[in-house]
Amino acid sequence: MSDEHVALYAEFTALPGASDEVEALIAEYAATVRSEPGNRVFDVYRRAEDADRFVVFELYRDRAAFDEHVGAEAGRAFNAELVPRIVEPHSILSFLTPLGRS
Repeated sequence: MSDEHVALYAEFTALPGASDEVEALIAEYAATVRSEPGNRVFDVYRRAEDADRFVVFELYRDRAAFDEHVGAEAGRAFNAELVPRIVEPHSILSFLTPLGRS
């Protein structure tokens, strides 16, 4: 297991008329994730060109912290509420690798 941090962003699009609900859900969930001991960053954005499109930048201390986050009940509950309100079948995750590292 790597000791290197885990960085990613998640994207999803609110269904028409559901943006305010999605914003409220993600705001509440963000507070929960930020309190996780291994979380370093959980920043939520709406795209400037499309306010229905949400982007979440996440940074975790290491792989173990990310795995703990993924396995937490709070995430399952959040996703159960989110999925019926978004276009995609789930959040689209993109993992990031820092430049200059392999």
